[in-house]
Amino acid sequence: MRAAALYSAAGSLLLTTLAAAPAGGTPGTPGIPHASHAPHAPAAPGAAELHGTVVAAARARAAGIDFGPCPAAEVPGTPAGVRCGTVSVPLDYAHPDGKQIRLTVSRARATQKDPHNSKRKVPRQGALVFNPGGPGASGMYFPLIGTVPGWQRIAAVYDLVGYAPRGVGRSAPLSCEDPKRFLKAPTEAPVHPSEAYKRERVARARAYARGCAQRSGSRLRHYTSLNNARDLDVLRAALGEDRLTFMGASYGTYFGALYAAMFPSHVRRMVLDAAVDPDPEKIWYRSNLEQSAAFEDRWADFRDWIARHDDVYRLGTTSARVQRGYDIARERLAGKAAGGKVGPGQLHDAFLTAGYYEDHWPSRAAALSAYLHGDPEPLVRLAAPRPETAAEAENASAVYTAVECNDAPWPTDWAVWDRDNTRLARVAPFETWDNAWTNLPCAFWPAPRQRPLDVRTGPGELPPVLILAAERDAAAPYQGALSTHRRLAGSVLVTERDAGTHGIAGGPNACVNGHLYAYLLEGRVPARHASCAPRRPPTARTGKGA
Repeated sequence: MRAAALYSAAGSLLLTTLAAAPAGGTPGTPGIPHASHAPHAPAAPGAAELHGTVVAAARARAAGIDFGPCPAAEVPGTPAGVRCGTVSVPLDYAHPDGKQIRLTVSRARATQKDPHNSKRKVPRQGALVFNPGGPGASGMYFPLIGTVPGWQRIAAVYDLVGYAPRGVGRSAPLSCEDPKRFLKAPTEAPVHPSEAYKRERVARARAYARGCAQRSGSRLRHYTSLNNARDLDVLRAALGEDRLTFMGASYGTYFGALYAAMFPSHVRRMVLDAAVDPDPEKIWYRSNLEQSAAFEDRWADFRDWIARHDDVYRLGTTSARVQRGYDIARERLAGKAAGGKVGPGQLHDAFLTAGYYEDHWPSRAAALSAYLHGDPEPLVRLAAPRPETAAEAENASAVYTAVECNDAPWPTDWAVWDRDNTRLARVAPFETWDNAWTNLPCAFWPAPRQRPLDVRTGPGELPPVLILAAERDAAAPYQGALSTHRRLAGSVLVTERDAGTHGIAGGPNACVNGHLYAYLLEGRVPARHASCAPRRPPTARTGKGA
């Protein structure tokens, strides 16, 4: 999935909900062998790793988690009710007695108070563990969501548990380059790159892959989605839970689905929000191409919205005119960076977030309008890199790259990448090449590649899983939700029609939230596929409130 710089947006249900409170694909891509044609067909996790997981889970249950005050750097401004601790997991599950790493965990105990009647006590239902996606995002902030009005009923009955997956934050952190060099600005973002620019990016991808190996050493190979699923089972045991209640967003849905297939009897309830397609033939090369194609449609949705509000933004009354204004801004920024830091690359990154969240549409449109009408400051405030985030962003990028590169085979011939992305960029220019550059280190990856697990469960093996999806989600295209639904027997899909926000749980759609709360609180699911009308589009506005 894409993109390292967007983890806080791409998966963070918490931050989206807090901010909102009073948060089509390319067919049969050539260039990478289909799993069915590969020399080694996808296989179930090995017996050694399964045994190692059992050993680690037993140790974790016996040890528990010693919760105490949270470090300020980890969860700033943490309320007194949120506590932090660590859980030990094997670096290599095939050797559970070998090197151990520690994952940081945060928790807010269930209040057991009815939010509508503070004198009424409600029974606790266990722990609700959340992962916001990535790979590379931290869920340490999740317990804070209990303060959001819409989540107080959930916080009453569940311990809200967040954690930083392996490699993230203080959980045996990964790094691939000096953070001081990570947020380079201004940068280019050519829609149709020259051969010279392509050669430069290939060289950079090779260097980045080498840097990951040099800075992480032999442990690099152990940062995988399968190990993320195993870590989740150890965390379940450490929390004292016989069965897991889990909520994953974006990439969190992928290893959530892996967990469901690997440990079906350990699942109590599971919510998969913005589901990633777990088809082993798409992990991860094809899924990124499909994602780039979907972003083109979402970019068109955004342009159409701007055009409908020409009275506010003065960027044109048609999608084509809005595109022309964006192209003019990109050309100007290539000649002179706004504020010395915002070039075409920073412009693109800022507008890519609008493909994730409609809430970002007004601020992006206002900044573009201001820039084209002579005021660069809103765009600089919006898009300029912040040095204080460099270390976190570099860490997120390293984990993203390591997990996706380790998870599956990738084309190792640059000609394959060049062919596939050149073809796609002809019809989907907005995101194609930027997505390719993000993932290109996987072509030169120094660690062994795995074969993705073929996620499937049979009838009765798993409790009903609730899958939530927006029909026009670009970061996790809708076919991924359909695929996940087919593969997890007994699952139920709730669709927000004609909507594209990435991650819909706990947002403004009362229909979606009704299904979410009924499931988490009572275990009730719709009898069949449920459909919800779209949320209201954002209100056009300018200024600081945009």
